Amino acid sequence: MKIFFKKSSVAVLLLLVLTSCKQNELIELVSPDASKKIVFMDGENPNDISFSVYYGNQQVIQTSVLELVSEELNFSGKVSVEKVENSSENSTWNSRFSELSTIPDHYNQTKIYLKQGDAKLNVIARAYNEGVAFSYEVPEQNNITEIGLSENVHYNFSEDYPVWSTPKREKGVLTAQGEYRKIPITKLEEGAERPLLIEVGDSVKIALAEARLVDYARMSFNKGNASKYSIVSSLDGKISEQKHDTITGAVIAERKIEGAQVHKTLPFQSPWRVVMMGDSYGELLENNYIIQNLNPPSAIDDSWVEPGKVLRETTLTTQGGFAAIDFVASHNMQYVHFDAGWYGNEMDNASDATTVTLDPKRSKGPFDIEAICKYAKEKGVKVMLYINRRALEGKVDEVFPVLKKWGVSGVKYGFVRVGDQDATTWMHEAVKKAAEYKLVIDIHDEYRPTGFSRTYPNLLTQEGIRGDEETVPNEHTLITMFTRMLAGAADNTVCYYNKRVDKMGSHASQLAKTVCIFSPLQFLYWYDKAPAAPIKDDGLWGDTKTIGNEPELEFFNNVPTTWDETKVLHAEIAEIGVIARRAGNDWFVGGINGPTARQVKVDFSFLEEGAKYKSKVYTDDDTVNTRTQVKIEEIEVTNESTLNIDLNSNHGFAMHITKL
Repeated sequence: MKIFFKKSSVAVLLLLVLTSCKQNELIELVSPDASKKIVFMDGENPNDISFSVYYGNQQVIQTSVLELVSEELNFSGKVSVEKVENSSENSTWNSRFSELSTIPDHYNQTKIYLKQGDAKLNVIARAYNEGVAFSYEVPEQNNITEIGLSENVHYNFSEDYPVWSTPKREKGVLTAQGEYRKIPITKLEEGAERPLLIEVGDSVKIALAEARLVDYARMSFNKGNASKYSIVSSLDGKISEQKHDTITGAVIAERKIEGAQVHKTLPFQSPWRVVMMGDSYGELLENNYIIQNLNPPSAIDDSWVEPGKVLRETTLTTQGGFAAIDFVASHNMQYVHFDAGWYGNEMDNASDATTVTLDPKRSKGPFDIEAICKYAKEKGVKVMLYINRRALEGKVDEVFPVLKKWGVSGVKYGFVRVGDQDATTWMHEAVKKAAEYKLVIDIHDEYRPTGFSRTYPNLLTQEGIRGDEETVPNEHTLITMFTRMLAGAADNTVCYYNKRVDKMGSHASQLAKTVCIFSPLQFLYWYDKAPAAPIKDDGLWGDTKTIGNEPELEFFNNVPTTWDETKVLHAEIAEIGVIARRAGNDWFVGGINGPTARQVKVDFSFLEEGAKYKSKVYTDDDTVNTRTQVKIEEIEVTNESTLNIDLNSNHGFAMHITKL
């Protein structure tokens, strides 16, 4: 069988081995550095689309099966390979919105043209140095124009490996914002979120993930029955009616289980099923750009998209708006965000986001949004508004022109529907529509990213995280860093003066979160107010504090939200995490400690050789006579320097390193 090569920007040897026989064909696709491999058609059952995955010489995923079910096409019977096309890519692309400014895109690819029984099916696979991925195409055939489809991928393992899972998906339960727990594969329950981190021994970590989910049903995981140690991924069915808990946003409606989960016009390609692989948690996080690489390049002129730091304003008054704008302008922040209640009760489907109609439970006003936007523009500040999906679905063509007329620059979508195909399609179409009006987007609640921000960079961030709103201890943040953050940016809503900080960790570890939890829109002082804003103490927000002038706030002022380079210095899930990120010539380091006191050694070998730097080090110290008790020290360092930092339980540290 011939192997065809596509020219890439840099010549590359395609390490693809094809072993032919009359009955089956074993197809091996190897990464450019030969460290990762996916093998197709390696199963004993000739009716299975089978695959296995290797990291080095270790088979990390045993022979597994892609299963498709459709009433219109019969995906059963003997699998035969009709043709194979091979190609490679070795290039880079640049981003102003990521954890790296220059992102490598280096892979080998095979496209396998199959017949399963009488149905035609193509499998596309890529092997990157960072992991492997596959998707499937259903081409036009038999005069069929549309099909319904269900998908199950049966991943088989040799042992009952530990996995880090979100809660069981049930009515009224948040999964994407849920609390992680470490359990064996055999204890996995329905609805585990992606990426799903699996500890394949002490030295190998893998994560099952999804990329380029745009107009398909969401994938999630459950304990499988294909082998003794099996994980099955399946697609979300349609929700019978849209009901959410009005406080948490958790779905309280029944979800369809039987029948097709997606309905597609032929031809179509599925989202990518991804296996991220690395020697450590930190390596997985450093290489999480594989998710974006599996998405198309930017489809818009994104020169107008501005990342930055955001202050939430909750009084919904003109006075509060002006005060917030003044604070943001004087503290190197970029956005003021006005939260729910400005257009009425967000939970009322009749509330109209083309009008300013204050919810009396939230504000007595006055709230002049056009005057606020005008003042913000004068100060070089942008304005964002929260809108519940109830006021957007079917109405974006009415709402967005009004927002632009007012001078609004961004929208936070709230209580969004996720999971089924309709919800997924609407969400991404709404992001595309927002780009037409030059609106940046932050999607809240249960949505998790699959790399769409590469194609539409105006989608700057999203929630899908158990963040500060949930009063999470540092221990759980240290799980989030190496599970949820593998998917991409997350809006953690960092708070600072609120009393929950003492339950979560410390003030220095709050500073560190701006480095450790990546988000191009970084919300700061979530429960706090600008000094000149009216007092809001109505129980809706709780324990509102006034932002002070503690010296360490300079770190919030200086820290950027996007990066040129990222290095994970320490990564032990649930225990310790230290991340260094570079923006221009400056480095910022964030360190978060879990429940065990320890000494952390910071090795500065990531700095430029031969250069000298000044580092400001921010640590917790109860002898400091301020509200927040953060000590600031200055030291000189080079790339040969090391620094030992003693960290108490649930404490942290931050650094700002500047070149001399």
